Amino acid sequence: FGVIADIQFADAEDGYGFAGCRRRYYRHSLRLLREAVRAWAGESPPVEFVLQLGDSIDGQNARRGESESALQQVLEVLGQLSVPVHHAWCNHELYNFSRARLVHTGLYSRPAGGSDGPPDRECHAYHCSPAPRLRLVVLDTYDASTLGADPGSARYQESLRVLREKNPNEDLNNPEGLKEPHFVAFNGGFSQAQLDWFDEVLKFSDENQEKVIVAAHVPIHPSASNGVCLAWNHAAALAVVHAHACVVCVLAGHLHDGAYCRDTHGVHHLTLEGVIETPPGSNAFGTVHVYEDKLVLKGRGRIPDRVMHF
Repeated sequence: FGVIADIQFADAEDGYGFAGCRRRYYRHSLRLLREAVRAWAGESPPVEFVLQLGDSIDGQNARRGESESALQQVLEVLGQLSVPVHHAWCNHELYNFSRARLVHTGLYSRPAGGSDGPPDRECHAYHCSPAPRLRLVVLDTYDASTLGADPGSARYQESLRVLREKNPNEDLNNPEGLKEPHFVAFNGGFSQAQLDWFDEVLKFSDENQEKVIVAAHVPIHPSASNGVCLAWNHAAALAVVHAHACVVCVLAGHLHDGAYCRDTHGVHHLTLEGVIETPPGSNAFGTVHVYEDKLVLKGRGRIPDRVMHF
């Protein structure tokens, strides 16, 4: 399967990230996505699906009134593939659209049935089995978040309470001086309902001797992060993972530099380098080959090859 993260397309001149020192290639990111799609289309054996780990368009599209058009351009490129594309929801999608709106866009890849995800249809978590004894679980790392939520909703109010309790800074995106610097508004977390559902999915996979690959936009292990780009209640999600023997790998984005660790339970945590900070002449995507005893990532450009045994 193909994997890519943090495209953050906008029809805009190059700019810089929050700190003002990291160049971002907004318009060029769409060209890199086209290159990735062409490469996946030419893979032999063919890829079975593509995992888009989130931040497909940049937040500035909302200010420019170009959210819909930017998303349409990204989806048109991905639509050239003849295989399913699984999307994670992330902060930049939620800068552009409300949760209620995202349900009705091409980024809503949760199947229509209902039994494959939590009861809350606006929680974009779900699972599927792309091959025998293999399960993909897509988590929603902004299920608890102020982003994209109605300010009058319980989701928003509880998320704001947690943020203000952990982050006294005037700017809730500022981690400066925080004991737990991941409690910033551009991160998010998991509701208890999603964690309970996740636990049940992994229990099923244990009982059926499946291997599970987990996808999430925000990393859930501190060593696959820079300490800031980390899910609010990552420890709770990790506790669910570690309570089961089936999870072999957690794939994430959000941290544009990428990161990797293998935790004490033998689970691989791979955070992919972001397309948005990839200069012309390089790229940032990969193809994962799944074997009985390992995952083999064949990376392109900034993403190195990696063999992950289990």
